Amino acid sequence: MTRATTRKAGTAEASGDDQAAVPRRLLSHATKLFAKKGFDRTSVQEIVEAAGVTKGAMYHYFGSKDDLLYEIYARVLRAQTEQLEKVASSEAPLRERLRSAASDVVVSTIDNLDDNTIFMQSMHQLSVEKQKAVRAERRKYHERFRTLIEEGQASGEFRADKPADVIVDFFFGSVHHLGSWYRRGGALSARQIGDHYADLLLAALRPE
Repeated sequence: MTRATTRKAGTAEASGDDQAAVPRRLLSHATKLFAKKGFDRTSVQEIVEAAGVTKGAMYHYFGSKDDLLYEIYARVLRAQTEQLEKVASSEAPLRERLRSAASDVVVSTIDNLDDNTIFMQSMHQLSVEKQKAVRAERRKYHERFRTLIEEGQASGEFRADKPADVIVDFFFGSVHHLGSWYRRGGALSARQIGDHYADLLLAALRPE
């Protein structure tokens, strides 16, 4: 094999490695650009140049800039839903399951704070169909979380004088507010904050 042939083969192999990481690179650079310039002021060309791919490569994975914004949040929500289902369906005592679910969603929100903040700021710029899709998936997550509260209300373990859906909205309102005050490198870790949130939720649910 000649040196030129070897170099060509190595290039092809690297391209294959790059190909596997294309969606991840596109999402990473799109997130940074949306944060810096705003969703509406960021062009597809800027995204592909930052990611080092062609527009054709991007459109192979994402049909539009809308799809990138949607996926920035959707991938986080999928991971949160998977973790919630794992915790909610376990054999652990109810209070332990709810505490884990509440703490976990805070931790994952902080771990993906840039993605969540950018999406919340720009969601209104998505197509109506994609906005509906996001809301439907988030509603399914909240409903699964709510079943844990309803289970405790039905058994008498949690107070039942407050509607479960109001409790869920109250809790997640504080979770969505994390982006307005949380700063990395603070005195509390993400898990410590998550545990505090979970403890506050459980304290509020304690029967009087």
